[in-house]
Amino acid sequence: MFRIQHDNPVKSFLLIGLGGFLGATSRWLLAQSIDRWLLHSRFPYGIFAVNILGCLVIGYVMGLAHARDAVPDHARLLFVVGFLGSFTTYSTFSWNTLELFRTGHPGYAVANLAATVVAGMLAVWLGYSLATRI
Repeated sequence: MFRIQHDNPVKSFLLIGLGGFLGATSRWLLAQSIDRWLLHSRFPYGIFAVNILGCLVIGYVMGLAHARDAVPDHARLLFVVGFLGSFTTYSTFSWNTLELFRTGHPGYAVANLAATVVAGMLAVWLGYSLATRI
């Protein structure tokens, strides 16, 4: 949850799109590499690692942005919104929840945690159920 000045919407879309492409392909490559390395595991270590790495990086980058004003808007669009947004939406979810805690809204933070996990699981189950009943 941060505000970016939109001086040029086309430039913003291009930065986000480029970052998104790089983030999505990086997620796939890293997750596949880890899962291949751990060939016989049933646990999804690859995507787990991607999610945790994304959380670490978004926390670091946004910490720099807040504490030192060291991350310009165009870099946030490219890296945070684009790259990290497609590398893992879990990092964005985690950042938004931390920001709610940090800004004095712990009730909303806990609600976001619970609602996202429960609603996400229900949505996956519903989608799967609809698809397998056809």
